[in-house]
This record gives sequence, C-alpha cells and structure tokens, in this order.
Amino acid sequence: MLAEPRIPQNTGNIARTCAVTGARLHIIKPMGFTPDDKRLKRAGLDYWHFLDISYYEGFEDFFSKVSGQCFFFSTKAQNLYSDVSYPDKCYIVFGREDAGLPEGLLFKHKNDCVRIPMLPTLRSLNLSNSVAIGAYEVLRQWGFPELQNNGRLTEFDWSQAD
Repeated sequence: MLAEPRIPQNTGNIARTCAVTGARLHIIKPMGFTPDDKRLKRAGLDYWHFLDISYYEGFEDFFSKVSGQCFFFSTKAQNLYSDVSYPDKCYIVFGREDAGLPEGLLFKHKNDCVRIPMLPTLRSLNLSNSVAIGAYEVLRQWGFPELQNNGRLTEFDWSQAD
C-alpha cells in the first residue's frame, strides 16, 4: 500500500513489481500525479492490464475497507523487516517519498513498524526499491506461491550443463 505517492516513476515501478508477483496495489490519495501520467505508464511498461489496483481517499477510508494486519515500513521503526513473520493477507504500507508515514500512525502501531537497515548518515532508500525488498521478503516467507521459481535458457538446455 502506498500512502500519497509523489513520484510517478516510483509508482510505475511498484505497479510492475505488483503485477509480476500477483500482489494487489493499494494507493491512498492524494497522489502527486494523475493515473494517466505518461511517466507512470512508461515505468510500468505494458504490465498495467495485469495489475489489480484500489484507490482510497485517505487512511481512514483504507482502514475501513480492508482487513488483515498491516506492517508499516519506515526509517523511524525499531524492528527489522526481516525479523517479522508476515501472516496471510497482510499489507505492507509505505509512505510518501518526501515525508514517509505520519508519526502518529507509526506510534499507534509501534510493534508493526519495520525498517530496512541502512547507513545512519543517509536518509532512505528509493521507495520502489523498498517496496520490492518488502514484497519479496513476504513472498519468500510464504514460499513464493504461484510464482515461477526456475528459468530456462533460450539457446541452451540447463540439463546439458556440467
């Protein structure tokens, strides 16, 4: 779930990640761009028709319409994202690029706030990278359900390798 995203290219990249993993994208308005923004569409490539997306008018609207545990990704969190056990039908929640999630929301959900480790002298990771890290940790814990776990070469056969 993205709260008030500002940069269309980030949201487009996140949409692509959601499409290839089968995750639903939830967006809390307002956004810093429109859904028909060319930069958004370009970053999401031709994956838009594979995407399941829902929009909400604010946090209150989101919380009133969904059920399941939420995990709030923030540089201000005390818990590591990799130390959490993510239950089925949970949500991973990310704040806007320039401000993150509201501190009142984080404080209210202290035990469900998680962070991605990084150097203390730098502000944060790119939002789309953070979402990919979080999404793939959840999917890893769930055993990558319905996702293809092996690849094929086009010119060679893996079974013929040493």
